[in-house]
Amino acid sequence: MPTPTGEPLLIPLSALCEDPDNPRTEFPLTELQELAEDIRQHGILQPIVVQPADAEGRYRIHFGAKRFRAAGLAGLTRVPVTVRPTAADPYAQVAENQKRHGLSPLDLARFIRSRVDLGESNAMIAKRLGIDLTTVAHHLALLELPPPLEAALRTGRCAAPRTLYELNKVHAQRPEAVVKLLKSDAPITREAVAALRQPTRKPKTKKQTAPTSKAPATPAQPGELAKRADRLCTQLAAACSQLRGAGFDQVPDEQLAALRERVSGLKVLLEP
Repeated sequence: MPTPTGEPLLIPLSALCEDPDNPRTEFPLTELQELAEDIRQHGILQPIVVQPADAEGRYRIHFGAKRFRAAGLAGLTRVPVTVRPTAADPYAQVAENQKRHGLSPLDLARFIRSRVDLGESNAMIAKRLGIDLTTVAHHLALLELPPPLEAALRTGRCAAPRTLYELNKVHAQRPEAVVKLLKSDAPITREAVAALRQPTRKPKTKKQTAPTSKAPATPAQPGELAKRADRLCTQLAAACSQLRGAGFDQVPDEQLAALRERVSGLKVLLEP
């Protein structure tokens, strides 16, 4: 019987068993077939990590359940393993799975739920997983989706936890609109979800009010315009005088006098 030396050992595939607490529960067949083909060509490049054999001589897999399954598809009868006597760390299993091929959103959600059930806080779980609290909440919400959204998640129609979280909130108010989006060929994006939250509204029709008749403004007569210009010149002269009194010596007296003279001449011409 192999001893836990840390060196790779070749043992029968039948002597291995999977960890029932492995966070990964979903093993897409296409991915297993691709890995099996790679194993046929190159073998298992990294040994499967197992715990020491139990009383029945079976080794529980710590890291490498996917390689174990692919090895069976590839027809291997013996596989390389490394025996690790330390107890399995569930967070290390998640990290290993995420590093190789990310856990599915549902697998990660189930793992988070299992840690919550063991009494761990969301903050502790977020810290151990290296994610934020919002991501933890979004994944937990995946376990309570209504049937249409659960089906969308399982089929891959929409697999983004945050988008599903937002869709779930819309579904509570407008389930028909959400189902219509899921059945369409349109991509499910956060923008599409935001559009569902703001349904198209009919523009409000303005009340028709009777037009009020206003007397047309009487255009100012030339003589009146000349008088206004003269008054403005008087006001401008007064302002310039105040500026001089305040110590501003650069007041353009000559230009002001010329302007006043031109306005006076215009006034004489326009007055009846």
